[in-house]
Amino acid sequence: MAQISIAGDTSGAITIAAPAVAGTNTLTLPAVTGTVLTSASNTNFPAGSVLQVVNVLYSTATSNSTTTYASTGLTASITPSSASNKILIIVNMGSIQNNNNGNGVNFQLWRNSTALYNFGIVNGYTNSAIITVTSGGGTSYLDSPSTTSSTSYTVYFSSNSGGGQVVITQANNATSTITLMEIKGWWINTKLYINFILM
Repeated sequence: MAQISIAGDTSGAITIAAPAVAGTNTLTLPAVTGTVLTSASNTNFPAGSVLQVVNVLYSTATSNSTTTYASTGLTASITPSSASNKILIIVNMGSIQNNNNGNGVNFQLWRNSTALYNFGIVNGYTNSAIITVTSGGGTSYLDSPSTTSSTSYTVYFSSNSGGGQVVITQANNATSTITLMEIKGWWINTKLYINFILM
């Protein structure tokens, strides 16, 4: 039969109290070594846990007639609790309007003042002179900002050809959204790994 040992420290006491309700309860302990979680601190959660979520909605129309990337106005900021954590960015752009043929909207995701990557090229392209309104598209991206400072993520856009105006219209309540999720990272015990190799 298994045994349960409760070992005291050099001082202090451990009190195990029965629940303040009637009835019988069973606490099953796992057959593993570890520490009991007593608070919901970010340091207690395992790697891959979602530590915080930031969500921003934006509904103001923005236009651009050049190939130079400009802010759509859709932006959100998050402050990671650890430099080893990652940020999952989820973007959904509202409707876009193309005001000339042979053109479309290009999208980029930026972290602070740095462009991370293009997630849409020639969105809403049309070979017609008729003004068109289409869905804006979206993306998801897992970033490693490696900081505990406030970090901003912004969607930028440009006119693909520069020959006409493109607009993030947010028409018919097609609001743009950006969601930031801090994901707890992981680390490797480098010293232990090196010792193992040298043995």
